[in-house]
Amino acid sequence: MTIIVYDDIYLEHGSPSHVESPARLTVTTEYLQKMGEWQNVVEPRAATLDEIRMVHEERMIEFARKTSEAGGGFLDPDTQVSARSYEAALYAAGGVLTVIDKIMDGADKNALCLVRPPGHHATPTRSMGFCVFNNLAIGVRYLQKKYGVERIGIVDWDAHHGNGLQETFYADPGVMYCSAHCDILFPGTGHAEETGEGEAEGTTRNYPTGYRTRGDEFVGLIRDAVEGPLAEFKPEFVLISAGFDALADDPLCRFCLKPEDFGTMTRMVCDLAAKHSQGRVVSTLEGGYSLELLPKCIQLHLAAMRDYCS
Repeated sequence: MTIIVYDDIYLEHGSPSHVESPARLTVTTEYLQKMGEWQNVVEPRAATLDEIRMVHEERMIEFARKTSEAGGGFLDPDTQVSARSYEAALYAAGGVLTVIDKIMDGADKNALCLVRPPGHHATPTRSMGFCVFNNLAIGVRYLQKKYGVERIGIVDWDAHHGNGLQETFYADPGVMYCSAHCDILFPGTGHAEETGEGEAEGTTRNYPTGYRTRGDEFVGLIRDAVEGPLAEFKPEFVLISAGFDALADDPLCRFCLKPEDFGTMTRMVCDLAAKHSQGRVVSTLEGGYSLELLPKCIQLHLAAMRDYCS
């Protein structure tokens, strides 16, 4: 059964008045419990400083720690932290590492990380865009260093481009990063001509699309990535940067998708993993701000992942 990683420490990050609020997880966990989906839940461990340093510079880590431990503040104009945000961020990254160990040990095939703060905008040198540390990027480096995984695929369907993921792996030929996103939204990166550098040329694939894109067109972009370059890359492990803010009813983005589309995209990724990655998939929560529909989107995402666990 799909692992769910969660801890109440994630509710201690940030402000209830911020759009990326603790309520995102409160309503989601309550809904999954109501639907009988709250199963195989594991507690995360905290990432060590050495593990955070696999991606991030020391001065960035220290700035986050000192700001949080001083009672809170802003790491950038969009990224607010509270007194326990630094601790929550260590457990968010550590949650990804916890399930990677379980999957690599053969305990389960895939996992959903219901963590906060999110991560895909955090660069090696800067916390930004609601993100303190780049949880998924730390997971990728962990797979490389601890387990020697040589080919890792990342699918990012958040409405915003994951600039931190792209920057981290732009020159790494062992990581293929594929992102479909709205081209007019923050952070303004993710152009189609950004394809990697050096030996990694071609391992970054961006699919920017306009604000008037239909949901089926956006899903088609993910299909193009999964069935095209990612299939040719044959990843040994796949990670999903699972933002749910491309939802048409999301209060921040109001882009194009409906809840069922997330189940469809999940099945595409799991099909890929079944063929090339022994079914190994880790999905990590990024954006998604509709307190009414986010739980349903995540439930459909989780249900699709569980279909591949038998």
